[in-house]
Formats: sequence, structure tokens, C-alpha cells
Amino acid sequence: MGAKMTYRLFYIIIVCLFGVLTPIRAGDEEVLDRMIQLPKSRETVYKLLDQVSRQTGYLFIYDSQLINNEQVVRLKSGTRSVRQAIYEIVGNTQLALRVIGNHILIYHPTEVPVAIERARSIPDSVSYFTIEGVLRDRYSQEPISYGTVSVVGSSVGSVTNQNGAYRLRLPETSLDSLISFSHLGYVSQTIEASVLAGQNRTLTLEPKVIPLQEVIIRVANPLRIVREMLESREKNYARHPVYFTSFYREGIERNHKFVTLTEAVFKVYKTSYLDVHNADQVKLLKMRSISNRLEKDTFVTKMKSGIDACLQLDLIKNLPDFLDPSTRDLIYVYTSSDLTVINNRVANVICFEQRKTTTDPLFTGKLFIDADNNALLQAQFEINPRYVTHTADIFVEKKARDMSITPQKVLYTVSYKPWKDTYYISHVRGDLSFKVKKKKRLFGSFLLHTWFEMATCKIDTEQVVRFGRKEKLSTRTVFADTSFEYDQAFWEDFNVIPPEEVLTEAIEKLSSKIEETTRDDMDHP
Repeated sequence: MGAKMTYRLFYIIIVCLFGVLTPIRAGDEEVLDRMIQLPKSRETVYKLLDQVSRQTGYLFIYDSQLINNEQVVRLKSGTRSVRQAIYEIVGNTQLALRVIGNHILIYHPTEVPVAIERARSIPDSVSYFTIEGVLRDRYSQEPISYGTVSVVGSSVGSVTNQNGAYRLRLPETSLDSLISFSHLGYVSQTIEASVLAGQNRTLTLEPKVIPLQEVIIRVANPLRIVREMLESREKNYARHPVYFTSFYREGIERNHKFVTLTEAVFKVYKTSYLDVHNADQVKLLKMRSISNRLEKDTFVTKMKSGIDACLQLDLIKNLPDFLDPSTRDLIYVYTSSDLTVINNRVANVICFEQRKTTTDPLFTGKLFIDADNNALLQAQFEINPRYVTHTADIFVEKKARDMSITPQKVLYTVSYKPWKDTYYISHVRGDLSFKVKKKKRLFGSFLLHTWFEMATCKIDTEQVVRFGRKEKLSTRTVFADTSFEYDQAFWEDFNVIPPEEVLTEAIEKLSSKIEETTRDDMDHP
């Protein structure tokens, strides 16, 4: 039915969050002199610092290159001050400690002043500083994938990658800004940018538990929640076109081995959710492509454009069948399963799946809808695993005649974030896995994983006009085939999603040529 339109979609990122950093108080030194009791233990630095956090209520900020999280330390049972406990755990009494709000910063005595002065050393020109590190679950220490990292009160932001790594490049005028870290189901953290500047920080978020009483009070009819979300689009989403500065990447793995990675920075002309006559446009600002020649030479299948998929995955504008009033009630069943938090706001979790009487390959997934203003905050969905093997023709652009391609799993995530009381699409991701086999051969099959991602890093609402014919990039082209020229100073000051560890290691091992480009004016017929 209407699902085929949505199959083409894939993914992106952005953001803007709100929080308050408690200023340094005169009595904060007392925190470091507070006495705590620690048991005899043999644990990693991370877990021991967490024990201090549990007793004091203060979280830690530190450079992961300065302190080894995984180092195992033996502690004797006894009472010691917070300061003594920290030094005993990290094994370095030369480090400086500073209490900021509800955080304890551990740093080399010269690192923060140097980072700040370096960013401020050229007041008459644009100078930048970098915020980077890893975002983890406070208790499990697991990395938090696709967490939001943003400048509070602005439209600038990014997301963490699958390993929880983040990177934000900001002008020195933002040193006094607040940086917010958030993720679905966690309590947001807000920290001053100058504390994070120039360092590689490991930060943690605490899971948010919804009180049982509130769960009971908020139990509601799931179909009514979905209906109210659609009825509230006019007040929650943009009614006028805007510009996005977006980071995009797409890649392919063959048998878990890196094949290609293509990354780009786009300027996107994003139409209103009401505009059904004009398509979104993309202008290519920069791109680069990295290929594993050994793997690419044996790879003859091409997937459909992920750029078009990312744009089509604006679920508020392009209603999929599980939101479309004309189809949803006939082919889907909805249940209200839970409450969670996202950006410190309570959200209803609505699960949906196709009716058992429907055998077409449709979707199953979850919707996260703000319990107060009815805004769609996030959607996580996949093609029904029972029928996903029947969808090959929807995804494959071109393949060798002697090959059969069978989809194994197709997953999507779409997120929206508010800026100035209006919600914009912020992060879209698609992961597609296939089994590829050469016909008439008993052996020779391999696994193929392809992904598409786009992240909104900045929003502009002033003087928004459509691109000219020579400026716009065709969104339906196979982007990895786009021609370009080499540019040594590639990313400059754009915000990007850091590559995952596995991807970084694979690229570093390659001897293949890395091609990069800056394209300010391209003609794509």
C-alpha cells in the first residue's frame, strides 16, 4: 500500500536543548573536603569514580586521554575525603580539581586556561575550538549512540555516533555558551563550553525513571494520541521554508569489511510540511569519498539514493501508512506501551504493527509523542521481519544479472527537535542488511550492510529562497558516483559525526587513494 513511499527513506541529525548550569559557589571547595566511606574493592577507574558519584551526587568530567577508564585499581576500605578518593583512584595527585555545578572537573592544571586562551587569542578574526569525547550510560558504561550534543538557545548541534563519540566545532564567541547532552530515556546534562573546550571528555547520562503514579495517571488511548499528534502539526512544525546546513554520509560493508564511505555537507532548502507541490532541494557544499579498492572491485551492486531517502523520511510532511488517517486504522494495530523522557520531557510510547490479516510487507515500530504538546519526537520502525525478504526490488538500483539480493533487515530512526518553539527534523538514520548470492553457485554468498545518514547542524530562517538550476544537486542520483575534485582543507569548521572505531580502523589500514572535494557550483542535469 502506502508503505512503498516510505521504504525509500533513510537518515540525519541536529538540535537545540535547554538547561541551566549552576554557577560556581563560594562553598564548593567544601565538596572536595567532604568525607566519604569506600569499601575494599578492585574495580576500574570508571566504576570507582561512579561509587564516589553515588555518595556525593556529583558527576565527573575528564579527558579520556588523561585518565584511563579501564585501568583496574585496588582500594582499601576506609574513610577519606572526596579529594583524596579521586587522587587515589586516578593515581595522579598533580591533576587539578574544580567543582562546577553538579560536576567535578579533573584536568591538568594548565589545560583549561590554555584551551580558552587559544580560542580567544585572535579577537579580530573567526577562531574556533573543539568539543569532543564519548557519551556513556552512567551505570552500565555502555556508549550512548545518537545522543544529542547542542548549543543551548541556538540551532547548532550534532549527535554521537554508534560508539557514543561526539565532536562539535564552535566559534570562540560560543565559549560562554552552555552545551547540552541528551538522549531518549536519560536525564539531560548541561555544561559550560569553556570547561569542555579543547579536551576529549568522557561524559555520562543517568537513566530517567518515570514514577509509577505518573504512568497510571497518563495511561491513554493510543489511537487518540496519534490523532492528536497529527491535529497538532500546525502549531508544532514549520509552516515556512527554512535552510538546513546538514552533514550527510552513506557507506557499504561487505561481510563486515569496509567497501565505501561517502560524506558531504549540504545546504538544504526544506519546504513547509504543508507544501505538497514543491520538493526539498539540496546544494552540495563539500564531499569526499573513501574506497577500499580490493573490496570495491568485487562489488557490482548499487543501492538507491540515500539523499532522497533522507528527505522523504520527514514523516510529518510525507505521512507513511502507519500515520496516514486513510490507511492506518485499516492495516495497523496500536498499543500504548510505556512512558519515557526525551530532552527532559515526558513522552508517550506508542507501539504499532500490521494486522495479521495483512500480508503485504509493511512496518512495525514505536512512536515517541510528547505527552504535553503532542509533538512527534522520534519514530523507530522497521519492515516487518516476516515479510522483509520480499522487498528487494524497492532498494536495489542496479545489480549483476547473475546475482540474487535478499533483504534481511531494514531499520529506520527519525528524530525531531525544537528550536524557538518549532520542531524540525533533526536526525534520520537507515540501516539495511542484505544477503547477496551468485546464482547457480552452491557457495559464494556474502552479507551486505548499507547505511544512510543526514544530520541537521544548523537552521536558518532568514531570506530563504529556492536554489537555481545550476546550484541544486539531483537527490535521486547514486551519490557515491558523483564526480568531484580534491580539496586538502576538507572539513574546515563544519560539524560532522565522528566515524565509528571500526570504520576508522578500516580506513587507516587502506592504501587506497582518498578523494575529497569542495563544490560550490555544480550543474546536475
